[in-house]
Amino acid sequence: METIKKILADIRPEFDFESSTDFIEDGYLDSFDLVTLVAELDETYGISIDGLDIIPENFMSVETIAEVVKKNGGSL
Repeated sequence: METIKKILADIRPEFDFESSTDFIEDGYLDSFDLVTLVAELDETYGISIDGLDIIPENFMSVETIAEVVKKNGGSL
């Protein structure tokens, strides 16, 4: 999950993703950030995240993002 944390920090370095429980609700990630995040996850983990999985609930925390990566065939 450290890789996911690094990707998040690269996208939005001004936020402390450790302290948030809902990245979307807290305003840490917007729709453009999600597109960037999905592209980075796809490239980093060699996966293709299913469009049906790109919903706010799946990007609320490092843990939920990790679940999406695993669900789509990524190994953490």
